[in-house]
Formats: sequence, structure tokens, C-alpha cells
Amino acid sequence: MSKKKILYVEDDESLGFLTADSLENQYDITHFINGKEGFDAFCSGEYDLCILDVMLPDMDGFEIATAIRKRNQEIPIIFLSAKTMKEDRIKGLKLGADDYLVKPYSMEELTLKIEVFLNRSQKTASKTTTYLIGSFEFDPTNYCVSKGKEVTNLTEREAALLKFFLENKNTVLKREKILMELWGTDDYFVGRSLDVFISRLRKIFKEEPNIRIENIPRVGFKLILE
Repeated sequence: MSKKKILYVEDDESLGFLTADSLENQYDITHFINGKEGFDAFCSGEYDLCILDVMLPDMDGFEIATAIRKRNQEIPIIFLSAKTMKEDRIKGLKLGADDYLVKPYSMEELTLKIEVFLNRSQKTASKTTTYLIGSFEFDPTNYCVSKGKEVTNLTEREAALLKFFLENKNTVLKREKILMELWGTDDYFVGRSLDVFISRLRKIFKEEPNIRIENIPRVGFKLILE
């Protein structure tokens, strides 16, 4: 079974190295020392949990958490901070963090916290039946996209395609991979149908500038969510 992916942002390189080194046997952990770089990595990758320092260059931990929560309401966030004031802890939790550990922290406690939140997140994910895409809600079970009271029905293949894009958002997908994964063939006629499906999805989201399905010439497509 593949390791759970953790985004870890800590500008103290020594502490960051020790923490990442302690966790890497159990998790696929990626360490950044700059807040902006850490958030950019979150936007372009797929992670199961985030561990954030509060005081970071370019973009502090509170700013990162706020931006993450605008994109993802479910992913667990743990703050590790030298800021011991009750007000800081309360602020972190109000921003949507799952916990706030004060430095110096116990690696055993941190590992236990990670396991608790990953297990909870996995149970929540198994119950999730809809996706939030900007101001839209996508229900893959009922093949529809809604925005307020406005509902757009999709075909089964359109719904399958949108779900596949969302599961691989901000990632280049080869045309052949999409066709084989979803429909088991990459022949000419199915390929032309794919173009029609993508055109329809673009039309649905055309009023949302932060949602784009880009053509990657001679390669495939990429769903961009900003």
C-alpha cells in the first residue's frame, strides 16, 4: 500500500530535517522551508495531510491554512509553532486547523495525531459523494453539476470524465490515458467523442475563470483549478 503524502512547511532547516527524517519511514513527506513554495506545491500536487509552521517567509502558516481551506475543506492541517499564546492557538483552530502543537513537541505525539487525522479523513472521504469546483457542486452519482438552484445534467461519460479530471487536477493527462482508463479503447471515434465531452464541460464552467481545461498540444489535457 502506498504511503500517505504529507506536505510539511518549516523554515528551521535543522528542525525540519529531523522531523521529516523521523516521519519518512511511515509517510511520503515533502519538506519546504518557504511558505509560498509550500502553498504552490499544495496547489500543484495531491496531499493527504499538511503540517505547517506559523512563522514562515513570504507566506505565513495562517495565510497558507486560509488559502488551503478555500480549496479543500477536508484535508487535515496541523500547526507546529513556537508561538505559545492562547490567542495564536485559537486563531489557528478558527482558521480550520485540526490541531496546534507547541514547540518543542514530542515526535510520538505528532505521529499519533497524524494517524488519528488520516484515519478520520479516510472515513470522511469514503462517505463523500460530491465535489466542490469553485462555486459549482458536482454529484458524480447522479451525473449533474449544480450552481445554486441551477442544475446541469451530464451524460454518464461526461460525469466519468469530469471525475477523472478532478482526481488528477492540475496534472497533464495524456489523451490515450484518458481514453483507456475511462473507456478501454483509444480508437478514432471514441477520441472524437472525448473532444465533444470536453467542449461541453468547458461550456458549463466558462463563467468561472479559475476553472479551465487546457489543451496540451500533441499530449492531452489538463484541468486547472486556481
